[in-house]
Amino acid sequence: MKGPLTKPTLKLIGEDGNAFAIMGRVKQALRRAGADREYIDKYLSEATAGDYDNLLIVSMEYVDVE
Repeated sequence: MKGPLTKPTLKLIGEDGNAFAIMGRVKQALRRAGADREYIDKYLSEATAGDYDNLLIVSMEYVDVE
C-alpha cells in the first residue's frame, strides 16, 4: 500500500455536501497526490463504515480540508 507523497489539500467549503461527491473529490485528490488503489480503497472503506459525521472525520484524516 502506497500513500500520497504529501497530504493533499482539498476545498470542501462551498462545494457539494453530498457524501458521494465528497468521497469522489477526496479519492481524486489522493490519486493525484500519488496514492495507490489499495490506499484509496482503505479510505473508502473507513469513510463508509459509519454515518455522515464519520465520513467527514475520516476525510479530514486523509486530506487537509480548507
